[in-house]
Amino acid sequence: MASITLGGNPATTVGELPAAHTSAPDFTLTKSDLSQVSLSDYKGSKLVLNVFPSVDTGTCAKSVRQFNEEAAELENTKVLCISKDLPFAQARFCGAEGIENVEMLSDYKTGTFGKDYGLEFADSAFESLLSRCVLVLDANGTVRYTEQVSETADEPNYKAALEALMDA
Repeated sequence: MASITLGGNPATTVGELPAAHTSAPDFTLTKSDLSQVSLSDYKGSKLVLNVFPSVDTGTCAKSVRQFNEEAAELENTKVLCISKDLPFAQARFCGAEGIENVEMLSDYKTGTFGKDYGLEFADSAFESLLSRCVLVLDANGTVRYTEQVSETADEPNYKAALEALMDA
């Protein structure tokens, strides 16, 4: 379990993020059109998994905007923004913000992504939501970089994630 904070208060996750140089666990998530997508659908592309509690919070929204601007322009790279928000809320946010270069995915149906990746909150006011993390996967689905943000209100280290993409 990762020990993090939420507004300065202690919180834990259900496990640890996948280790670097290991195969990322498969997932099935829901797209904005309610269709399902899995990790294998992205084989051959580098991935940035931008994971957060809810797009309806300031820091989460900022991370989507930032990755939309910076990483979405990179060659052979897809940015997946993942939360437990309903796909309708994710689509509403993207429409209102003009977000077009990232894919919004939801773990609302089964909740297995958060558990399998060890990043779901185990306790705190955000219990069962996804903690703020960034993972970079190479084109073969191998984990190249992870960041479990230690204070949920803080932004991830965009620069480190983008640099990891260059090496992926």
